[in-house]
Amino acid sequence: MRADQIIKNAKIYTSDKDHPLATALVVKDGKFVYVGDEAGLSAYEGEVTDLGGKFIMPGIIDSHVHVTTGVGFEYMDYGEFVECSSKKEALDFMEKYIKSNPGEERYRFILNRTKLNGEELIKEELDAICPDHELQILELDIHSVWVNSMILEQHNITDETPDPAPGLAYFVRKNGHLTGNAYESAGWPFLFDYVRKNLTDEQIDAAVWRWINFCKEYGICSVFDAGFPEHNDIHERIYTHLRNLDLQGKLPVYIDGCYVLTNRHKMKEAIEETKRFNQKFTTEHLKVHTLKIFMDGTLKIETAAMVTPYIDTGASGATTFNAEEVAYILKELNEAGLDLHLHTVGERASRVVLDGVEMARKELGDKFRVKVTCAHLWIQDDADLGRFKELGVTADFSPAWHSGVLGGNPYKFWSTLLGEKRAASMFRSKTLWNSGALVTWSSDDVAYGDFSTWNPYLGMEIGMTRFNTEKTRITEVARVVAELPTPEQKMSIEEMLLGFTINGAKQLGVEAHKGSITAGKDADFLVFDTDLLTAEHNGFSNNKPQEVYLGGKKQN
Repeated sequence: MRADQIIKNAKIYTSDKDHPLATALVVKDGKFVYVGDEAGLSAYEGEVTDLGGKFIMPGIIDSHVHVTTGVGFEYMDYGEFVECSSKKEALDFMEKYIKSNPGEERYRFILNRTKLNGEELIKEELDAICPDHELQILELDIHSVWVNSMILEQHNITDETPDPAPGLAYFVRKNGHLTGNAYESAGWPFLFDYVRKNLTDEQIDAAVWRWINFCKEYGICSVFDAGFPEHNDIHERIYTHLRNLDLQGKLPVYIDGCYVLTNRHKMKEAIEETKRFNQKFTTEHLKVHTLKIFMDGTLKIETAAMVTPYIDTGASGATTFNAEEVAYILKELNEAGLDLHLHTVGERASRVVLDGVEMARKELGDKFRVKVTCAHLWIQDDADLGRFKELGVTADFSPAWHSGVLGGNPYKFWSTLLGEKRAASMFRSKTLWNSGALVTWSSDDVAYGDFSTWNPYLGMEIGMTRFNTEKTRITEVARVVAELPTPEQKMSIEEMLLGFTINGAKQLGVEAHKGSITAGKDADFLVFDTDLLTAEHNGFSNNKPQEVYLGGKKQN
């Protein structure tokens, strides 16, 4: 057989459990047609490349990213970072900036909530320093926002406006009146007004190509796009652009897409819209067959749903839906042949999902075929750890977070919220892996920036070490050497590679075509000068493929 590419004398990690290592491979028409030892190459004709022992692995699969949200953040005005150590200093900083920059259409700031020392900003204070223009303050971790009265009025938000998900996504009120602070998806509609009104096709194209080129450079062949919360209109517009690129043969990365639901009142609408997206977006490299739900929020602002209350406040967070509602959604998706992916940070969020899956499986029996993924999984209750395997629910982690400094906050900060015992048992990825559950890896970032936090080899390093060092390729603001006190949760390099390849393919439902170097599958593979199986774990994030092939075509 005449082949397009013949490679020998390589160290090939295949991610195929039946044949994990090989030394030679053959590619024809974008597919692997042979993987094995060099003796088998005699059946093929063509130019032979001797790699001199270089390392080859399958293309990376990132199982939870925000491609379309990244486009939005590319053109969103973050505003000025508020330098302060108290609420008064924050207000003084913003007032001084506004007076020094009069007449702007909108004023935007970004603020670390912890600098307020427990005090709260209210809209009357914001109105006092900015009565005639828009004033918006984004909380540093992007899960809450403060706005003045003008922005509330523009969005027709009043004291009577219902919360999208009470206790989780809500407008903060005092004595029944809006304070101007909104949590989780209640605040997201404010963030991208300017983008919605002004985003051009040229800007979408420029941002998308920045992301595609990053993927081609780092060897990312497939992703699950976790959507654009509260902005499915912009999300759909970007998907339309990606679909058109694919129809023109210009999209080399496979995108497994979704429709996003954050508001419990829009459940039935979201299911129908997921069906519509499924019909509209089905090309070779873009497919939408998943409903994405934000089941809870974050630990930092205590919107993540917990079984055991937070230590400092006694709050427990909330979930968007209860178990019976999750079961209903699953039955609807099952009938439509669709899948479910959920943001689940707190222990109660994933428990409710597992309970809902159990109910739906009991009712549907062998007819149940929905692929269910719980993402993030910061905290898990002991009683639920074995249920992922039992119920067939995928556990997706973002291992770049698995160090003693999480989201810029030291381990001791989380101890004040969770107590020492729970804080010391965060991100139990190894436990779930050893249980036999399907575990996948992701980067989960929302803003492109320099893509440093999207780097899959950073995720691999922190997944293996649980800390970062002076060798880690990471932004300086996050370079704090502190180890999460869970050494038993450190993963091996083989586990990191499997989670970023074949396991990701199984989550996306494309394991027949991607995820391993196996005859018959798409020829997505990466060539490294360094043997990743034996490379030093500290500083692993500095690795990058020398050559990247997607569908048998060299990308770099």
